[in-house]
Amino acid sequence: MPQFKVDARGMLEIWTIDGEGRRNAISRAMLAELEALVERVSRGHDVRAVVLTGAGDKAFCAGADLKERAEMSEAEVRAFLLGLRRVFRAMETSDCVFVAAINGAAFGGGTELALACDLRVAAPAAELGLTEVKLGIIPGGGGTQRLTRLVGPGRAKDLILTGRRLNAAEAFATGIVNRLTPEGHLLAHAVALAESVVANAPLAVAAAKHAIDDGYALGLDDALALEFERYEPLLKTEDRLEGLRAFAEKRPPQFKGR
Repeated sequence: MPQFKVDARGMLEIWTIDGEGRRNAISRAMLAELEALVERVSRGHDVRAVVLTGAGDKAFCAGADLKERAEMSEAEVRAFLLGLRRVFRAMETSDCVFVAAINGAAFGGGTELALACDLRVAAPAAELGLTEVKLGIIPGGGGTQRLTRLVGPGRAKDLILTGRRLNAAEAFATGIVNRLTPEGHLLAHAVALAESVVANAPLAVAAAKHAIDDGYALGLDDALALEFERYEPLLKTEDRLEGLRAFAEKRPPQFKGR
């Protein structure tokens, strides 16, 4: 049974986790399908951005499927976590840009999934939280590290050590969410954001994404050197020349990804 509904719109796709009855939780089947989808869009520049959301209006992704988890052995739980970490990292290292459209609850692995996306847009009813300590564990899909890099260690500890939940407004105020949307306009806003990315030169977008991600933990001199390494190859691309021509001719550029 398919775990996602895929709506292809040219160079943009919308992936909807199709598990409303289980609050769009992450099962082994869902994770395997997500990995296949990420691998597909990471092969080239045919799909430049993905909007990821959950079915219904109650949950973006409520985390791991705890009913399934309860039946797993320790070895199976370990394998599941390694798969989770592998897929989230593949999203980050992909040239494709991922936009999380958080339509409801995003707890535990659901928040970690959102954190693995490049951009996050939230509906007014969205809630986020790394609630694992309430279950006797810690975030295992990268949440302790990604949240800390996003909001700093103080705020990360406040959220992770208490396991408390944030509403959409607080998530926006702390910088976890990039944009808030009016009620009923989440998907339209998320798609518009993704389209604004797709309109740009794909090689440049990918280079900028990786320069930001890879340079964040470096010292300034090393980070600046990394930025130049990402910049220099773009000088030889057809897209750079097309961008200059389009500007001079006062027309929208037609980027080809080469």
